[in-house]
Amino acid sequence: MLRQLASGPSKAARLAIQVRQTTATPLFQTAAPFRSAAAAAFRPRQALSVGRWYSSETNASKPETGGAAAPKEGETAESTAEPLDAADAAALRKDLEGKTKEVLEWKDKYLRSVADFRNLQERTKREIKSARDFAITGFAKDLVDSVDNLDRALSMVPEKKAAVAAAEVVEEELSQDFLNLVDGLKMTETVLINTLKKHGLERFDPNGDRFDPNEHEATFMTPMPDKEHNTVFHTQQKGFRLNGRVLRAAKVGVVNNK
Repeated sequence: MLRQLASGPSKAARLAIQVRQTTATPLFQTAAPFRSAAAAAFRPRQALSVGRWYSSETNASKPETGGAAAPKEGETAESTAEPLDAADAAALRKDLEGKTKEVLEWKDKYLRSVADFRNLQERTKREIKSARDFAITGFAKDLVDSVDNLDRALSMVPEKKAAVAAAEVVEEELSQDFLNLVDGLKMTETVLINTLKKHGLERFDPNGDRFDPNEHEATFMTPMPDKEHNTVFHTQQKGFRLNGRVLRAAKVGVVNNK
């Protein structure tokens, strides 16, 4: 017994001390041996995989592989091209002149085509307007005869005679009917002339005007000292214009003092 005490604590005492140490030691301290062992086991592999090589040169300083070398400072890319000989230069010059001539020809054709198209547009507009303005030419020619008949009917009763009849024989029923007929014809002629004028048909009387062969038709000529030469002094038949164009020339008598 004394020998056991002298040799050290008993087995039970040693177990109790180990339990106290285990409970008092923090968890991270107990795991430290395992962590260090694992690190020591993997340290050689990490040292082999971490090692890398890096270049100190930039991309701009590296020469491009497979391409032409960059020109030196003060040297242009054109200086590296081979000069053309006289034959190639002449061929290129001739080709350029031919292309230039061809371009000028196509430009001329284009301008001519544009001018022709514009002329066609203008001509088409004029034709459409002319067709619209003179579409009633045939109808107007047939209608002027009716207007002439009204004019002849009114010319058979001079205004002086109608005025005398109205002043002297007002009481007679026949004279009153006659005056009403004359007034009706005048009104009819006025309305008809205004209606035709709205549609471009206009009547003109050249009496006293200068003779114009484009608008007048001279049926006879006579000397008259008191009137100017080549002047219309009598209108045998009045003329008509359709939208400014002479539809029927006026038949007139002209003064001829020569």
